[in-house]
Amino acid sequence: MISRELALRLRRTGLHWHPASGDRFGVLVDGVDDVFTVSDMTIEAHHYPTGTVLGFNGTTEWALDSVALQDAVWLPREDQLRDLLGGTFRSLARSTDGRYQVLVELAGRPEQVFTADRAEDAYALALLALVAAAVERV
Repeated sequence: MISRELALRLRRTGLHWHPASGDRFGVLVDGVDDVFTVSDMTIEAHHYPTGTVLGFNGTTEWALDSVALQDAVWLPREDQLRDLLGGTFRSLARSTDGRYQVLVELAGRPEQVFTADRAEDAYALALLALVAAAVERV
């Protein structure tokens, strides 16, 4: 799973999350490091004109009725991060030291390699670079 630190960095870039069943997230409450999963039975995304609320249906370990989307941090899966990289993604490989390397090609730049201990984190680092490059072009 992507590290919370990288998830927060992605969030700060403006990455938008549209909760779907199977998505993992944490809540931005001091002392709560639990990871939750959106599910049609236990935690549902309720969409209102005022914003999205993640509703807890009484089956979680601690008492929480709901949390506003802005008070949650998305912990995207490897496949979700790869999808967000889109056509810039070239490959995922394991280096000789056991770390993961994601190769991307950002428009108008040479290919770049992003390395991390976990594949998800390497994808997240590449996505951060992609977002930064997009901001530079604006």
